[in-house]
Amino acid sequence: MTYLEREPAAPKAWQDEMQVTNRYTYGVAGERFFRAIKDESKILGTRCNNCEHTYVPASLFCERCLDHLDEWIDVGTTGEIVTFTHLYVDYDGSPLLEPETIAFIKFGDGGIIHRIESNESQQIEIGMSARAVFKSKTERAGSILDILHFELMTS
Repeated sequence: MTYLEREPAAPKAWQDEMQVTNRYTYGVAGERFFRAIKDESKILGTRCNNCEHTYVPASLFCERCLDHLDEWIDVGTTGEIVTFTHLYVDYDGSPLLEPETIAFIKFGDGGIIHRIESNESQQIEIGMSARAVFKSKTERAGSILDILHFELMTS
């Protein structure tokens, strides 16, 4: 039913608390992708041999040709910085004590958005390599935050 087809007697506003619960699952590909990060300190992708495209994060179907993807590959833990930004405020708009750098790190034909850790003597540039630094195995929960940050690779 669309908004225009709405029941005329239906309430226009709800003035009470509404209990909403949900459960998000990673799905089959996401489960395997995050389990590899958690259990093996690996970043996995899936490869479409028809399109010659590597998906990171992994996917079960190629978005280009719709083939089922069943070739899983370890793309390594070092990727290329494609773009980055410096953050000076937190999610709620309050100033950060120390600025953070967030980057899109390319793996295969996809990539991961994550924090970059660097010291003041390192200047981040597009095209630099960055390597994943994982939390200790006992601290991992099966999420992208099991990667603590990425560190810049020096030449």
